[in-house]
Amino acid sequence: MTARLLAGLASAVVRILAATWRLEVVGNRNVLRLRSAGIPVVFAVWHAHLLAPLWHRRHEGITLLVSDHGDAGHLAGSAVRWGYRVVRGSSTRGGVRGLLGLMRTLASGRDVAIAPDGPRGPAKVPKPGVLAAAARARAAIVPVGAWASSSWRFNSWDGFLVPRPFARVRVVYDEPLKTEIAVGEAKAFTGLVARRLDSAQERAAC
Repeated sequence: MTARLLAGLASAVVRILAATWRLEVVGNRNVLRLRSAGIPVVFAVWHAHLLAPLWHRRHEGITLLVSDHGDAGHLAGSAVRWGYRVVRGSSTRGGVRGLLGLMRTLASGRDVAIAPDGPRGPAKVPKPGVLAAAARARAAIVPVGAWASSSWRFNSWDGFLVPRPFARVRVVYDEPLKTEIAVGEAKAFTGLVARRLDSAQERAAC
């Protein structure tokens, strides 16, 4: 089965599932406020919880950083079908190319979405590269949390979650983090982003 066919099948399955979800969105005003001010947004979400936020923000022309690893091709194909632009690369493969693509996107005023612990983990340990790219572009990072009342969990490094049919699904957009950080503050800022992502995830699960 070709990668294109697999991506199309995955996209169709998610579309059928998502049509049954009871979706609640919290904090979208944070995103709207940044956009009205002309500030590019970096949506940051832990890799395990990507699916629901990606579905919610489909067809907005957001650029998604997707690994060059072969397994990620299905995600890239599905994302394109949902109206995302895709930049291939990661912190481990094609990293420089991917970061440059993100920086160009943010410099043009368009939004991006990242999983800072991807593509291979460890889970919930952010990598500093994409955060540095956001800082250089003077973007704002919006921590995103997602939760489902019932879900399947993949046997993967992150325990990727797929909400089951008719699940209650909550997506939380937390208060934005400005990225104007000084030299020497990158490590502390990376830790702050991790804590804020955990906080957004806890809010989603309440």
